[in-house]
Amino acid sequence: MKLYLVRHTRLSIDHGICYGQADVDVAPSFHDELRSIKAKLAEIEFDALYCSPLQRCLKLAEAIAPGRAIADDRLKELHFGDWELQRWDDIPRDQFDRWADNYASLSPPNGETFTELHGRARHFVEEIKTIHDGRNILVVAHGGWIRALLADVLNMPLKGLFRFEVDYGSVTQLKFEGEIPRIGFVNR
Repeated sequence: MKLYLVRHTRLSIDHGICYGQADVDVAPSFHDELRSIKAKLAEIEFDALYCSPLQRCLKLAEAIAPGRAIADDRLKELHFGDWELQRWDDIPRDQFDRWADNYASLSPPNGETFTELHGRARHFVEEIKTIHDGRNILVVAHGGWIRALLADVLNMPLKGLFRFEVDYGSVTQLKFEGEIPRIGFVNR
């Protein structure tokens, strides 16, 4: 099975805002970014298309393949709880530092940990592998979700997640054959 992980496009929100699972809309640059993503995916035929139900992913999935998107809550971004839609700079520094030092097992107030996000990602992939063995699957999701899955595939601690740069509109390919998944990047 090959999973093609597409991060959503840029958002219509000010820089420096924590948005996580807030249902933020796409930026005015959406159609330009969509053309770039479609060019990257042009030669790939998909057997199924899954996406986060948040509008920034759902809009992209529907624009790529109208009527084919299957929304799945497990594909949502990390839930930042009380920090959602706050400026990062307005979050009390001691709370942020405590979370940043151990985000794998600590959650923002009323949010979730990266371990919980990682569990959602793993559960989704394990299920999809049984349903779509040997097929090409497109997944439109979020930067945190993609990072959690990459950490899993690379068998690395979740603490290293932010070493990965996952750009808006990027496409990452994961190939599952046997025990060792392989990672590729689609750049066109």
